Amino acid sequence: MIKGNTKANRTAKWLVSGPPLLFLLVFFVAPSLIMLFTSLRFPGEFGGLAPIAAPAEAVHGEYGLTLETYQFFFSDILYAEIFLKSFAVAAASTLICLIMAYPLALLIARSEKRFRNLMVLLVVLPFASNFLIRIYAWMIILGPESVFSHFINALLGAFGIAPVTLLFSPFAVLVGMVYVHLPFMVLPLYTNLEKHDPALLDAAQDLGANAWQRFWRVTWPLSLPGVFSGAALVFIPVLGMFAVPDILGGTGDILIGNLIKDQFLGTRDWPFGSTLSIMLTLAVLAITALAAWFARPAAIPER
Repeated sequence: MIKGNTKANRTAKWLVSGPPLLFLLVFFVAPSLIMLFTSLRFPGEFGGLAPIAAPAEAVHGEYGLTLETYQFFFSDILYAEIFLKSFAVAAASTLICLIMAYPLALLIARSEKRFRNLMVLLVVLPFASNFLIRIYAWMIILGPESVFSHFINALLGAFGIAPVTLLFSPFAVLVGMVYVHLPFMVLPLYTNLEKHDPALLDAAQDLGANAWQRFWRVTWPLSLPGVFSGAALVFIPVLGMFAVPDILGGTGDILIGNLIKDQFLGTRDWPFGSTLSIMLTLAVLAITALAAWFARPAAIPER
């Protein structure tokens, strides 16, 4: 009887964990291994990849495996600067999304239940329209002849500051990044804040805590899992985003996502594009591991 239960439990465990594991193997591990192998190849003469073994009729050319792309990556500081700029944009976008999303998520969580679903629907409503249409709409809003640009420049002029160009600038890239990823910060925060027990705030108030102390000592610590989840859902996609900088950014706003896209579709240097992708993946995994280490629960000392 015990053996039967053990076998049933093992089968149930595989049925639950098997599909996610298979998904990760097919859509993450396998593509990563393909990229790793591609990064060790030579580029073809007209794009693509050079053969691993030299054809019999070949007179000259580069074949086989090589670490040349990695040597090239680490030999030029330009790529380190692009990585740092991409991380700075991702960090700034995540921080702004957190500052904007937290009050909204808190408002939704503390609203009456009959209004919550409507408010959540309004948060996800932008997903009903095409991504590119929404980004191109920001080109109109930030354009030099838009009402918003005239208002900003008039405000700056009142302080004696010269007019600025909003479109095709780092400001436009940051606005686009925040606009696209803000719902991904709101939803995890709302899911977390909705589960908080109001009795904890009442108890803190009875003990003499004011509104700020109740938030900082009770609400904020309990919401940290939602903060970390939302930060991951914003930071990681922003790192690889290339459409927003392409459309709203200028020539000096190249991020790592744009560089990878150009290597595959522009210069057609697949090995170097794969190298950049591998380095980006390693950086994301390192940041994720670091965030998980900081977010781990504190160990309770033994008595």
